[in-house]
Amino acid sequence: MTDHTWLAAQRRALVDFAAGSLLPGGGFAWLDSAGVPLPDKPLATWITARMTHVFALEEGLGDADAARFVDHGIAALRGPLHDDKHGGWFSSVEDSTKAAYEHAFVLLAACGGQAAGRPGAEALLSEALDVVERYFWDDEVGLPFESWDADWSTPEPYRGANSTMHFVEAFLAAGDVTGDPVWHRRALGMAERLVHGVAAGLDWRIPEHFTPAWAPDLDYNRADPRHPFRPYGGTVGHWLEWARLLLHLEAALGADAPDWLLPDARALFDSAVRRGWAVDGHPGFVYTLDWDDRPVVRERMHWVVAEAVLSASALRKRTGVDDYARWYGVFWDYARAHHIDAERGGWRHELSPDGTPTETVWPGKPDTYHAYQATLFPLLPLAPAAAKAIRDPQWTL
Repeated sequence: MTDHTWLAAQRRALVDFAAGSLLPGGGFAWLDSAGVPLPDKPLATWITARMTHVFALEEGLGDADAARFVDHGIAALRGPLHDDKHGGWFSSVEDSTKAAYEHAFVLLAACGGQAAGRPGAEALLSEALDVVERYFWDDEVGLPFESWDADWSTPEPYRGANSTMHFVEAFLAAGDVTGDPVWHRRALGMAERLVHGVAAGLDWRIPEHFTPAWAPDLDYNRADPRHPFRPYGGTVGHWLEWARLLLHLEAALGADAPDWLLPDARALFDSAVRRGWAVDGHPGFVYTLDWDDRPVVRERMHWVVAEAVLSASALRKRTGVDDYARWYGVFWDYARAHHIDAERGGWRHELSPDGTPTETVWPGKPDTYHAYQATLFPLLPLAPAAAKAIRDPQWTL
């Protein structure tokens, strides 16, 4: 497995690069490929929440300066990104949509801030839990609504696996930070429905898009396959991400974990590698596949290989099987050779199949979250959530 010293150096390099996203007026910016804030990108909740989460982890690892970044993020989430009239969080300062994806990351950031004991985090967490409970959690089906308009009067006639997956992640953290097991139970229910149910029935392919009745919509966005959040077809990186989350779920539930979590995680990992890795003759994972497993968008995304690293690491940790360690090394070798930008910092977010940097889906380098977790989570236990695990006195980096 990769040397701990090297991982720590990569983590610190990512933090140093991400520090340039701090906006004096509040929140965190979308950075270009050189680490300069893009002036045409509005302050976005998902970026600010993710960066708050990252800096909360870094603070827990002993970086005293990270605390001011956490406080900066919390202030933005309680300030310009917050809807003081109707409650909840705007998607950005220019988009009043109340979306599940953004609210999942607000909840994750609030859990990190609370674990760090930062001012305002407790109030942020309390409201985030209340808003998720009140507007996003559909108790009748045990799955979330996708989005609402600003005053919570009209839900979007769409349901999504991506936001559901990130609610699994956030609910795991919420259960650990609050001590309320209901959040773990809800995370398990979402995973059981979409993975053990839907994905298993599609030979371990996870649809991204669903109707309001949670029927898979396999043709959704066929005409817009490069959509950054809702691309057409199967998104291989999410199969890897789900695989990892199933193992976190199993560890969090302990003796109460059902016996399908590990085999389903292994099946998803195998499906992603078999169908998505180097399938067009070039190394790396293609971004999306159609339902006959043909590549649709062939660009390589940094977050996909980061999740591949994490899922291989988690499976090796859980099973002891050496082949997962081999894949872990393969994925890191690819990231080192192609995605890690030693000259300008950060990770190149998108590459053509031959490794040339491109920006057909993602301009610049807006996201440190996936790469940062790839450098840290292999060193952590599968449970509790990272915000708690790093503060366990029995754990050392």
